[in-house]
Amino acid sequence: MSSTLTRFPAKKSSAALRRHKDGSLAENKLSTGIVNCCVHGWDGKMVKGHLASAQIIEEIRVGLPIQELRDLQASLDLPMEKLFPMLGLSKATFHRRQAEGRLDQAESDRVVRFAKLMGKAVEVLESGVNARKWLNSPQFGLGGAIPLEYAETEIGAREVENLLGRIEHGVYS
Repeated sequence: MSSTLTRFPAKKSSAALRRHKDGSLAENKLSTGIVNCCVHGWDGKMVKGHLASAQIIEEIRVGLPIQELRDLQASLDLPMEKLFPMLGLSKATFHRRQAEGRLDQAESDRVVRFAKLMGKAVEVLESGVNARKWLNSPQFGLGGAIPLEYAETEIGAREVENLLGRIEHGVYS
């Protein structure tokens, strides 16, 4: 018998961790929407590339369902109170959107922005736990800024994405 171990690729899960009020963590199943696809990969219904982008753009134009915001919150494992300012939402606007059932175009765009960053971080850092920790910690490559806070603007999000690309290719600076 050989002493070498065979490594199988880890199965991508459609679950995220959710922190209870007592501090314990539990798995929270995510929907199969755009946020889940951005964070955990594409399924057979979407092909990575132009078609997926066209579908995402159309969904953003009509406004994402409010569930997508909840999925983002679960994947980032952040309280809504911390997520709202990053998305430019107030509590009152959130409650209005809940009643309507959909986010507006700008809010939807920001939700997808953060979902894509989380997905890239999961891909590069190989786990949701590592990605969340990295996204919430000051990074030298961003001048000591916290990636999630830096990504509040589109240009900041591109810088975070570029840094993840450099890490992926071993050119971390």
